[in-house]
Amino acid sequence: MWRLKIGEGRDDPYLYSTNNFAGRQTWEFDPEAGTPEERAEVEEARQNFTKNRRQVRANSDLLWRMQFLRERNFKQTIPPVKIEEGEEITYEKATSALRRAAHFFEALQSNDGHWPAENAGPLYFLPPFVFCFYITGHLNSVFPAEYRKEILRYIYNHQNEDGGWGFHIEGHSIMFCTVLSYICMRMLGEGPDGGQDNACARGRKWILDHGGVTHIPSWGKTWLSIIGVFEWSGSNPMPPEFWLLPSFLPMHPAKMWIYCRLVYMPFSYLYGKRFVGPITPLILQLREELYTQPYNEVNWTKVRHLCANEDVYYPHPWVQDLLWDSLYILTEPLLTRWPLNKLVREKALQVTMKHIHYEDENSRYITVGVVEKALCMLACWVEDPNGDCFKKHLARVKEYIWVGEDGIKMHSFGSQLWDAVWAIQAFLASDLTNEIGPTLARGHDFIKKSQVRDNPSGDFKGMHRHISQGSWTFSDQDHGLQVSDCTAEGLKCCLLFSMMPPEVVGDKMEPKRLFDAVNILLSLQSKNGGLSAWEPAGSADWLEILNPTEFFEGIVVEHEYVECTASTIQALVLFKKLYPDHRNKEVENCIANAVRYIESVQMLDGSWYGCWGICFLYGTWFALGGLAAVGKTYNNSLAMQKAVDFLLRTQKDDGGWGESYLSCPSKEYVPLQGNQSVLVQTAWAMMGLIHAGQAERDPTPLHRAAKLIINSQMEDGDFPQQDTTGVFMRNCTLHYAAYRNIFPLWALAEYRKCVPLPSRSL
Repeated sequence: MWRLKIGEGRDDPYLYSTNNFAGRQTWEFDPEAGTPEERAEVEEARQNFTKNRRQVRANSDLLWRMQFLRERNFKQTIPPVKIEEGEEITYEKATSALRRAAHFFEALQSNDGHWPAENAGPLYFLPPFVFCFYITGHLNSVFPAEYRKEILRYIYNHQNEDGGWGFHIEGHSIMFCTVLSYICMRMLGEGPDGGQDNACARGRKWILDHGGVTHIPSWGKTWLSIIGVFEWSGSNPMPPEFWLLPSFLPMHPAKMWIYCRLVYMPFSYLYGKRFVGPITPLILQLREELYTQPYNEVNWTKVRHLCANEDVYYPHPWVQDLLWDSLYILTEPLLTRWPLNKLVREKALQVTMKHIHYEDENSRYITVGVVEKALCMLACWVEDPNGDCFKKHLARVKEYIWVGEDGIKMHSFGSQLWDAVWAIQAFLASDLTNEIGPTLARGHDFIKKSQVRDNPSGDFKGMHRHISQGSWTFSDQDHGLQVSDCTAEGLKCCLLFSMMPPEVVGDKMEPKRLFDAVNILLSLQSKNGGLSAWEPAGSADWLEILNPTEFFEGIVVEHEYVECTASTIQALVLFKKLYPDHRNKEVENCIANAVRYIESVQMLDGSWYGCWGICFLYGTWFALGGLAAVGKTYNNSLAMQKAVDFLLRTQKDDGGWGESYLSCPSKEYVPLQGNQSVLVQTAWAMMGLIHAGQAERDPTPLHRAAKLIINSQMEDGDFPQQDTTGVFMRNCTLHYAAYRNIFPLWALAEYRKCVPLPSRSL
């Protein structure tokens, strides 16, 4: 059986940690573990997912939950609650539902204080790891038989009915992920017509019916060139000389969004070396299987700009194609020939590799994310197959592996801190401290241990990095990359804990560390008042016309976000109350400018566009929380009035809210089909209305929403998994498996605390 391990790694000579591996999550397979009953329970969960995968695409993350609940001998002792038709919601019934949710979810807390959870969904995360290990010869050692079996299970489970695979588990089929999934199956041992339900044959048919592999987008062309199923001459240039450009140029790497910068860094290294993996018999077969014409007859120059219509979200403007053509025709022939190949290209490759090593070291070889991880790991192997850098990379692969009832997938790198700060705020809102004190104390300890204590090493500004001391990351301290909303929410939790008895929740954080967090937030505010996420924004927006991807938008430079801005407002308002003399004017100005930003980016329909959750419901909840924190009310704020109108207008007949992920790419509110509601989104809308004082005006919409949440609670206190609610870069969903527990729990807590009960009959 599979078992989730927490905080392990001390015995591996190629691993090191800044905080004793707090938050580290790794899976291991033990063929001897588990009773027959436990194994049968896991198999039933797998079969249920496969049977229902067309209705609910996201898995319920059951395997580790079953493990933890068994280890803790959890039994739900609080009787279930149902609100019948025409029945009022009493304070007692609301309390029972809240306590059931709280007691279930606290049983899922790890010993180090965080809540493990899957953070996955994009279908391009996994295949590059298979490609990398196929090239390096480590496929069977990193992914033994049981791993390969579960990887294939995941691929089969998320194949669409038309034979293709989507960009993410909720999406329509695209060339990029269909080709990657097909090659992945073949490398894992499936024949050209193999796989569950003829998965390979159906996938290949989809590819050929849509023009063949020459229509794969740019990232796909690059990866296929690396493994030898494409030619580098069919890819647009990614010259490593980019890392030699003088800093005054607008296109300098330091002015790029960090994730864009750090993806194209190893890409440019591999491109500059024109690296190609071993041409095995399988690679030769793939060259025959995936093209609509013989491989040796492909005109590689002409296929560079081809991209399947299904993959295009952000079409390349003509000026970008002109740039690629200029580099392809004029620049590359010079840089790849003597003397410039010796004078310039070799130096560029050395500088690029220096940056790769710097990023690896400062993330303890986790890297900044899953896309970068496979690329940086391969670059280190290409530089030195037997070197320590590659071995350190191998030791951190486990960080990315996640096992669910739908199989093995690669997840983002974990959302440990992010989920923990939300869970803690939900528990604090419940006013159940006398019942959950140890849970709060463990969560407080984890948050304190997860704060980043230092800036990146050495001349970090020269390596294009921002300060990080005092920040919180999305995952754990070892990851090292500051995020503004994670920092704001971590700071908020520590401030809330500082007002509670230390004998219950532990010692409060030292003021110096709180001040460091405030410094991070102040450093990330832009001139327009908004907060960026990772590094200061300020590069020219016109650089987005150079976005080299076809399926993302807004990735070239850093931008401001409603969520980051609203989180910062709430954290700084609370900080100012407790530490009124610390950088008083700067904090006041930051808050005032942030409020103006939020008001300025409100949509015409009263909503706010959310970039990290789906979508207008998510953004609106954040914005209303930020406005309420500074004393804005329905009576004195037009923005609040418009937002309340939006939320009331979109409430469904069953009392809930349900928004499709299609809102994100379309930038218009799109309700879920079939009048469906999603409990997580219902909780966001509920809390947004509570922020806006709906309880005082007319609590009926809140009672209707609470009834839906209470009646949806399961026998053990859990809530059902529904549609994916996370997203990033406007076009790709991300499954936050813990959200289904955190936000209904939090909404019930705020409802019980802020809404007069009993309700009228519903």
